Amino acid sequence: MVVMNVAVFLPNWIGDAVMATPALRALRDHFDAARVIGVMKPYVAEVFAGGDWFDEILFANGGPWSQGVLAVARQLRRRGVDSVVLLSNTLRSALTARLGGCRRRIGYARHGRSMLLTDALPPLRDERGRLQPNPVIDAYNRLAECAGCRRPGHVMELFTTSSDERAADLVWARGRFENYSEVICLNSGAAFGAAKHWPSSYFSALARRLAKERGSAVLVLCGPKERELATEIAAEADDPRVHSLADLTAPRFAEGPSLSLGLTKACVRRADLLVTTDSGPRHFAAAFDRPVVTLFGPTHIEWTETYHPRAVHLQKRVECGPCQRRVCPLDHRCMTLLTPDEVFATTEGLLH
Repeated sequence: MVVMNVAVFLPNWIGDAVMATPALRALRDHFDAARVIGVMKPYVAEVFAGGDWFDEILFANGGPWSQGVLAVARQLRRRGVDSVVLLSNTLRSALTARLGGCRRRIGYARHGRSMLLTDALPPLRDERGRLQPNPVIDAYNRLAECAGCRRPGHVMELFTTSSDERAADLVWARGRFENYSEVICLNSGAAFGAAKHWPSSYFSALARRLAKERGSAVLVLCGPKERELATEIAAEADDPRVHSLADLTAPRFAEGPSLSLGLTKACVRRADLLVTTDSGPRHFAAAFDRPVVTLFGPTHIEWTETYHPRAVHLQKRVECGPCQRRVCPLDHRCMTLLTPDEVFATTEGLLH
C-alpha cells in the first residue's frame, strides 16, 4: 500500500507555533493514514516535544538560500510529498515546497509567492486593501480547512517530556514550592523586541506584593539570554519567596537542569497563574489551561487572540499605538502606564 506524505511548514515564532496546534490536530486526524512531516527550526521542535502531530521532523536551519532552501527541497523530493500546508508566510517556504516537488501547495497569497502555490488563499484585508488584524490561530485554521480538514476550533495543546518534568521537579524542590499554597510564574522576556518589555522594577514590585500580601511563591521565568534580567527582578523583589529560574538552575548546583523551552513548559504547566508579556510562554499557559494575565504594549491584541477563557489582556490605549515597533522611539508609555497595582488587582480577580 502506498502511504500518502503530507508536509507542514511551521512558523518561526514560539507563540505562533503553539497557536498552530488546533490546525495540526485537525491535519493529523484528517490524514490519519498518512505520514505527516513537520518542517521547522530546531528551537521550534522543542515546543512540540512530547506530542504526536508528526511522524517525522525536518529541520530548516535557514542560512544561504543555495544551501537551506535546496537542502530541504531535496529531502522533500526524496519523500515524494503529496500535499504541503504552509503555515509560514515566507517566500522561502513556498519556494522550498515548489522545488521539493510537493504536488499540492496550500498557503496564503502573500510576499509575491502566489505563483508558487496551487491553493493561494487571500489574507483578510480591510476596505482600503491593508492587512486586517485577525487572530493567527484562525488564519492557520483556514489553511487546515482548505486541506479538507474539519473546522479545528481553538483548543491549543502542548505536552511535556519526562526529562522536562524531572527538571521541573528539581526547580520545585530547590524553591521549596511545595510548601506554598500557590506558585505564580512571571515572564518578563520578549524575543520580538524591547518595546514589548514591562519595566523590570514593575515586575519586582508585583512579585513583592504577591509574596507579601498573598503569601505566594513567585518564580521568574527566563531563557538563556534573560538570566540577568530574571535575577535582577528576583533580587529587587527582596523576598525569600521570590526566585528566578536563573538562580535555581545556576552552575553552582552539581546537578542540572539547564534552561530550556521544555523546562519553561513544565513550570508553566504547574503554575497557578502566569503573568507575562506578549511572548511565547503566554501561549504555553493557554495550551495547559492555566490562568494568564498578558501585558500588551506595542502589538495588536487581535493578531494573537487565543480565545482562552482563563486569559485577561491588559493594554493601555495610547495615541501612538499599537505601533507594532520592536523598539519604542518615544517614552514607552504603552507599557509604563500599566502599573503594578493594576496587574496585581487583575491577578487577584483571576485567582479568586
